[in-house]
Amino acid sequence: MTAPATGVLVIGFAGMTHLGVNSAAAAAARGFTTVGFDLDPARVAALARAELPVLEPGLPELFAEHGERLRFTADAAELGRCDVVYIACDVPTDDVGGSDLTPVRGLIATVVPTLRPDATLVVLCQVPPGFTRALGAELGRVDGSLIYQVETLIFGRAVERALHPERFIVGTADPARPLPAAFATFLGAFGCPILPMRYESAELAKISINMCLVAMISTANTLAELCERIGADWSEIAPSLKLDRRIGPYAYLQPGLGIAGGNLERDLATVCRLADEHGSDAGMVRSWIANSRHRRDWALRTVQERVVARVADPVFAVWGLAYKQDTHSTKNSPSLALLSGLGPFVVQAYDPAVAADPAFHPRIVGAADPLDACRGADALLVMTPWDAFRAVDPREIAAALRGREVIDPYGILDSAACRTVGLTHVTLGCGTDADET
Repeated sequence: MTAPATGVLVIGFAGMTHLGVNSAAAAAARGFTTVGFDLDPARVAALARAELPVLEPGLPELFAEHGERLRFTADAAELGRCDVVYIACDVPTDDVGGSDLTPVRGLIATVVPTLRPDATLVVLCQVPPGFTRALGAELGRVDGSLIYQVETLIFGRAVERALHPERFIVGTADPARPLPAAFATFLGAFGCPILPMRYESAELAKISINMCLVAMISTANTLAELCERIGADWSEIAPSLKLDRRIGPYAYLQPGLGIAGGNLERDLATVCRLADEHGSDAGMVRSWIANSRHRRDWALRTVQERVVARVADPVFAVWGLAYKQDTHSTKNSPSLALLSGLGPFVVQAYDPAVAADPAFHPRIVGAADPLDACRGADALLVMTPWDAFRAVDPREIAAALRGREVIDPYGILDSAACRTVGLTHVTLGCGTDADET
């Protein structure tokens, strides 16, 4: 990558978790001297050795190529040399989607006293509408030096999203005023549109993006379930929808096991809370939440009907424990939700990034590889769509399994190849193979 001319600008990121680490690496890749600050000296030392706290495709390569522009520190005073400083820690959520803003507030309290008077402070963490304007009043930053920027990273695609953003959504006290020069120069290095708006609009814009995504997911899940019942195939229908200009080629129409990962749940909870506080209607949002919970249990309902009801004391092979591919996060993982319903049975599990843990299931057995998980099992459940699973030959799966059931919600394995070797292949949006209908 050719770095643009950036003068002597120094960009700081406070909070070296998923959001901060990937954002800092992208800033360095764009040619900026970058300071990564974290309160944890052990994490800082590990990052200085290029030992990364998160799994993201392309991130180790980014560190290796641009590490000379990255400096990590546990001394907040080093942020005093920065022209722009991002508050970029991850925001934890609870089981009902509530955000814990304590880490954000703690970082702000640590960082602000170290900043130069002309430095721009940017909140990159996702915060509820109203947070940034209240923060500006509290800090006395009503002159445009406090910014809220929408983060749009995606687990498993964080490097791509940080390096090549579609646009920057920027909240300011007064969107009619020019952005601070150093901040505008930094954003300009990424070559994408910059959309200034008032703080509250930017804070709600992130939620709006996720609401539209949830609407598409819920629609796909609802219609995919109907396909399973009436003999239709959602994979045949979805391409026709993407050719409709009102929907578009990039529409997210892949059915899944509900909504997982934490961020979408947080936004749903925020909209419901705001609607209740301000007297607006969130009935549609609550229906999405109910639909998500219903679809999350698709695999458990399927396995109970097709295996538990037919086989005494079955053994299950489970591929995937992470909530999605290319990450080691298990928060709200559909796989772990499935395991919670398989308590009496042996589970032989394999995931490339997550070790089998008795906390997940009392009778879990860690497997050395995908085929090892299948040996002697009565059914295979493919719960995380890792690309590595696509390469496994169905003939070898059939030879290792004791039973014939393959429950593969995302269609990672080829249905025809599975049928050829005598396996029953069940997927979302289609259900049972045609030879059983």
